[in-house]
Amino acid sequence: MENKILLEIVTPERALIKEWVDEVTAPGTEGEFGVLPGHTPFLTTLKIGEISYKKDNATKYIAVSWGYAEVGPSQVTILAEAAEIAEEIDTKRAEEARARALAILAKKDAEESQFKLAEATLEKTMVRMQVAGRIGK
Repeated sequence: MENKILLEIVTPERALIKEWVDEVTAPGTEGEFGVLPGHTPFLTTLKIGEISYKKDNATKYIAVSWGYAEVGPSQVTILAEAAEIAEEIDTKRAEEARARALAILAKKDAEESQFKLAEATLEKTMVRMQVAGRIGK
């Protein structure tokens, strides 16, 4: 399709999205990047963050946790460790995970590995809640 990009997002559990869009923004480990049709090809890693894409006059949001993005002139392929569409995020579950992570971070005797895992969990849940809060905006 002319002036469109094929966006494909896949996780180990399922193919999340495969549709033609106008533009894509994603959280690269070297910084956020945007892709329009005709973009120069590149490959990058993704960090925990928010993917957004525009299709017609609507912007949609996805929470992503780690992965890879392959960008070409007419396609963006994202292989993600985990990804959730805004409408599918269970905010109650995210809030419970946030509370558990904060409790671990508050412990003075937490092991370093527990602390690092809790930090990552907190970051993921904050992004998930942010993305879920964008529904209807």
